[in-house]
Amino acid sequence: MPVKSSAPRLVAIGGGRVRTATPQTTEIDREIVRLAGRRWPRLLFLPTASLDAADYCAAIIRHFGGTLGCRVDPLLLYRDRPGPRELAARIAAADVVYVGGGNTLRMMRLWRQLGVDRLLDAARRRGAVLSGLSAGAICWFRAGNSDARKFSNPGDRTLIRVRGLGYIDATACPHYDSEHHRRAALKAMMRTTAGVAIALEDCAAIEIVDDRYRILASRRGARAYRAYWRGGLYHNDELPPHEDFRRLADLLDKNTDQET
Repeated sequence: MPVKSSAPRLVAIGGGRVRTATPQTTEIDREIVRLAGRRWPRLLFLPTASLDAADYCAAIIRHFGGTLGCRVDPLLLYRDRPGPRELAARIAAADVVYVGGGNTLRMMRLWRQLGVDRLLDAARRRGAVLSGLSAGAICWFRAGNSDARKFSNPGDRTLIRVRGLGYIDATACPHYDSEHHRRAALKAMMRTTAGVAIALEDCAAIEIVDDRYRILASRRGARAYRAYWRGGLYHNDELPPHEDFRRLADLLDKNTDQET
């Protein structure tokens, strides 16, 4: 069983195609499975942000189950909503929680309505690996730079701040390279947001183990960034992938310069 810990073991991915014959995030996903520390770990897939899209569930079962050796359990909160006891039991049984992409705001609202937020916190405290892509990255942070409005109005490119679960005291911004309007929107958002933002390009991820972190990539050239305002100037510091783990507290302190 995983070691009990109140600190997270977490991998947040900026984006990348998963619903394809050759998922773009496989290298990062192997690390998610490795962190579980078990043969045939039980992976709970939460496709809430995509309204429990059937093709998404099939892709995750094929990828994490068929390729990466997990026992995949899709937890459907829209199509097949379980009762409170079943919900608690299935989250409690997970070695890995993987959250899919989609509408972050809608997902967070439903999680809080059903008490999923509290159950995920219990999973974190007992040492489950927390992971996900896009909305599934934002959810673990204090807040995120989200495109939730486009799901009700496809022409609306406004990016809004959505409150996450707060396990990482920073703002998350996914798709930092593939959605070009993210950069200007994050700059404006951070002017009125305390602390730093961790911006992740597609196929880049931040891995956090207790009080340390490192940047991962499953594509050559994929990068992460630390964005913040300090002394009236906006900083957008590149965080290239690195094998060594570094102090998370330094990353989250905008007054501490980062090694590159």
